[in-house]
Amino acid sequence: MVEQHSVKILTIQDVTHNVRAYRVEKPSGYRFIPGQATEVAIDVDGWREERRPFTFTGLNEDPYLEFTIKSYQDHAGVTNELYKLKAGDRLILHDVWGAIAYKGPGYFIAGGAGITPFIAILRQLDREKAIGDNRLFFSNKTAADIIYHKELKGIMGDRARYVLTQESLPQFEKGPIDKSFLRNHIRDFAVNFYVCGPDKMVTDIAGALAESGAKPDTVVFEK
Repeated sequence: MVEQHSVKILTIQDVTHNVRAYRVEKPSGYRFIPGQATEVAIDVDGWREERRPFTFTGLNEDPYLEFTIKSYQDHAGVTNELYKLKAGDRLILHDVWGAIAYKGPGYFIAGGAGITPFIAILRQLDREKAIGDNRLFFSNKTAADIIYHKELKGIMGDRARYVLTQESLPQFEKGPIDKSFLRNHIRDFAVNFYVCGPDKMVTDIAGALAESGAKPDTVVFEK
C-alpha cells in the first residue's frame, strides 16, 4: 500500500529570491536517509494528484520535516502554487525513495537546486564532526542564486568552490564545471563523486569523470 500523509506547514522561510524552506509536521515513525526524497502534493482540490519529487533537507533528529524548494513562477505549476502557500496550509507526503546516499569521502558536485540532496548529507556530517576531506563544487548562474551560501561556507570552509556561469565577481570562479575544471581541481579520481543538477550537467560531468579515470561505482547520481 502506498504511504500517504497529510501534514501541516509549520513555517516558510525565504532562502534566496526564488527558493524557500518549508518545514512541515513529521508523521510518527517517518524516517529517511540523508539524500533521499519523497513525492509531495498540495492538499487542496485540483492539486492532490500533482505529485513532484522533493528532497528532505532537514535531519531525522529534527522534530519536523524540511524541504528546500525553488519556485518557477514563469509557469503555473506545482512550485508556483507552493510559493503561494502559508503556514497552516497542508501538503501530502508519500513514500521515501532516492538513490543519493553517502558512501564515504569525496566530491559533491551540484548545479543550482541540485544542491538539495546534499544539504541533509552535509548537515549530518557537520553534526557528527565528520566533514573530513569532503569537497563541494557548486555552480550557479549568479551569486544571488546560491542556496544556503552562508551555511555552506560555515560547514565547508575552504573545501568548497562556488562557480558562476552568468556573473563575474572577484570572489567567485567563472565558467562551467566541465572536464577542464574537474582536472584542474581534483587530485585523485579514485574517490567518491556525488553529482546532482540539470540533466545535461549531470550527463556531461559523469562523462568527464569517466574519461578522467573515475570508476562507475564511485559516481552517485539520481537515476
